[in-house]
Amino acid sequence: MFNPYTEEHELFRKTCRDFAVKELAPHVDEWERDGLFPRWVFERAGKLGILGAHYPEEYGGGGGDYWFSIAKSEELVRANAGGVVMALLVQSDMATPCIADLGTPEQKKEFLEPALRGERIAALGVSEPNAGSDVANIRTVARKEGGDYVVRGGKTYITNGTRADFITLLVRTNPEAGHHGFSILLFPTDTRGFSVSKKLSKMGNWSSDTAELFFDDCRVPTRYLLGEEGKGFVYLMQNFQTERLIGSSSTIAAAFYALERSLEWGRDRQVFGKPLIKHQVWQHRIAELYTKAEAAKALVYKAADAFNTEKYVRREAVSFETVRLISMGKLFVGDVAQEIADFAVQFHGGMGYLEELWVARHYRDQRLFRIGAGSSEVMKLIIAKTMGL
Repeated sequence: MFNPYTEEHELFRKTCRDFAVKELAPHVDEWERDGLFPRWVFERAGKLGILGAHYPEEYGGGGGDYWFSIAKSEELVRANAGGVVMALLVQSDMATPCIADLGTPEQKKEFLEPALRGERIAALGVSEPNAGSDVANIRTVARKEGGDYVVRGGKTYITNGTRADFITLLVRTNPEAGHHGFSILLFPTDTRGFSVSKKLSKMGNWSSDTAELFFDDCRVPTRYLLGEEGKGFVYLMQNFQTERLIGSSSTIAAAFYALERSLEWGRDRQVFGKPLIKHQVWQHRIAELYTKAEAAKALVYKAADAFNTEKYVRREAVSFETVRLISMGKLFVGDVAQEIADFAVQFHGGMGYLEELWVARHYRDQRLFRIGAGSSEVMKLIIAKTMGL
């Protein structure tokens, strides 16, 4: 596998790892019980430059390429809490990329810069009760009245939703225009008429808040329109590539970490007079899983290289070929990560089924990946479409 990392990347990687291991991991059991982690995590990540390393310097970023974000995603998993990692990645790689791509200088000053500093928490508002992977079915509307958009509707499954300071919000601005009737608004959550309907209880990612949101004729100024009206669907499809790619990188890194920790267990655990790892049945299984994990990582790196070249070198929109690679990576990583998580539970035996060990949490947390940001079934549709099938 080629190595895209420079010395600067590796120094940044160490910063991310130290943050995850020394500052996050000691607290995650408490945060999992509480169902939330504190705001200082965002602020600290911002201060360390973790949130903005791959954003332009003029907006408070580090000016680096996309490999900085890949390195970050690979190291944060050592916090041992998928919920914390997901919330931070929403902040840095899901709710904010389109602001950097499309925002006016004023919008970047008001929203992007404080988000990269960790001072304002960001959320991405796309999914609705009747529109998850089927984004085109979104019903939240924003109609123009004078110098405002009036937003009405609801969103669900929104990470950071209970405490976001602003939402990068997909709405319908022209219900009659099909795919050309969507727009993206930057929506401050202190807007009158906005409310958190409820905090959602989830199978995994307990330390991350996930919410159902309601918009009751909320008025936001038209200056908060991101990009052009009517192009929101196209913008979102581009933004999804970042979300899927960084999710794939994080998920396969977490799978490798699960294998690494499982091997430590297997070396110490004595079964039938010898370490568990010395039994051939487990040696063969581990060999198979490491092979699949390496293949999945290689696919993610190939997609990341194409994405980095188009977005950070040539400054182009993501091509169909890269969309296909990213979709393939997400599909394959989802299957491999699920297989590794199941192995980890089985390999640890009864201990793997107890909440007191890391294994059960990992099993629960990683399961979301085959659903979020487009389900595995949708990835197959995208792959087929980009192949001309």
